[in-house]
Amino acid sequence: MPNNAVEITTICSDLENSQFKLESTAPEEPIISKSATPVIHPLLSQRRSLPRIKILGTGGTIASKATSSSATADYKVDLTIQDMLEAIPDISRICELEYEQLCNVDSKNIDEKILMTIYNGISESLQKFDGIVITHGTDSLAETAFFIESTIDAGEVPIVCVGSMRPSSSVSADGPMNLYQAICIAADSKSRNRSVLVSLNDQISAGYYITKTNANSLDSFNVRQGYLGNFVNNEIHYYYPPVKPQGCHKFKLNIPKNTDSFNFPDVCIIYGHQGITSKLLDMVKDQYAGIVFATMGAGSLPDKVNEDCLEIDIPVVYSKRSMDGMIPRANLPKDANGDSRNCIASGYLNPEKSRILLQLCLACNYSIDETKHVFRGVYGG
Repeated sequence: MPNNAVEITTICSDLENSQFKLESTAPEEPIISKSATPVIHPLLSQRRSLPRIKILGTGGTIASKATSSSATADYKVDLTIQDMLEAIPDISRICELEYEQLCNVDSKNIDEKILMTIYNGISESLQKFDGIVITHGTDSLAETAFFIESTIDAGEVPIVCVGSMRPSSSVSADGPMNLYQAICIAADSKSRNRSVLVSLNDQISAGYYITKTNANSLDSFNVRQGYLGNFVNNEIHYYYPPVKPQGCHKFKLNIPKNTDSFNFPDVCIIYGHQGITSKLLDMVKDQYAGIVFATMGAGSLPDKVNEDCLEIDIPVVYSKRSMDGMIPRANLPKDANGDSRNCIASGYLNPEKSRILLQLCLACNYSIDETKHVFRGVYGG
């Protein structure tokens, strides 16, 4: 049920400026001076107003229903943003809220066309709102957050991605609280200059590095890089001053006039395993503009596969199938002259984020050396 008594504060020394306050927008009574000349004070809303927040809905588990209250699988996307807002506490004392339903799909169905719809929705809202919330399925949320961080300069405006692990029909649905927290985070002044954030299960993380590490648990998003803070009992706790990801390369998308489309070069991911041969490499090397390997260990592939990778004409990014760790440049294959040629180390990026970064480099016609320079921002290259 709505809780009109709730008050959101940020724990910090500057308590006065971190509290959300609601002041009447009605004009004050005119004050008559001794000279009988009316002195009209400006509207309070002109002097101070609540943050304006925009919610962009895309669907996902947070907008889903199952056939029973105990079911946490086999559910269908069924709720709109308006439906979800009815299940959260009253936020009228926290912010002015607007929302737009961009799409309503399971995030497994988010393709490049929908990704550009999200991109355009954010771009059109940045200059009009103090914060943006994106409701999104958790399966591909990390990829969308990474793409947004890599292509949109949000300035001071926080962009908060949020989802849930249980459908709205679940007896212990996490979606309403996650959405409520995301709105509060987007509206809080201490979230400014932090760019893309992910709010899930009371945790606030940097969208650039966030990764889904569990397919079922509520504590499904974990990351060593970018764990920024928590939301506890209506208190927003940030551990660090505002900061954006180190080494994040910003791409300016070359979108033709009078169109919302963008041509993403085709890049595939090959999963490394015991006994892998170059057969898969041979099958895809002429069909794609680039390849990402989810390698064993910290860049390990059989010697013959490494040799064949050095001989093809497209960029090959060495990432890792391990959830944590990185691929250093030293582990790349090298020719007789010690040159890694077209092979690129992903650094700390997992295969799916490496794919997006390589797509963006290819779309901008970057050379191999320029692409390696971009990947050096994440300690690869």
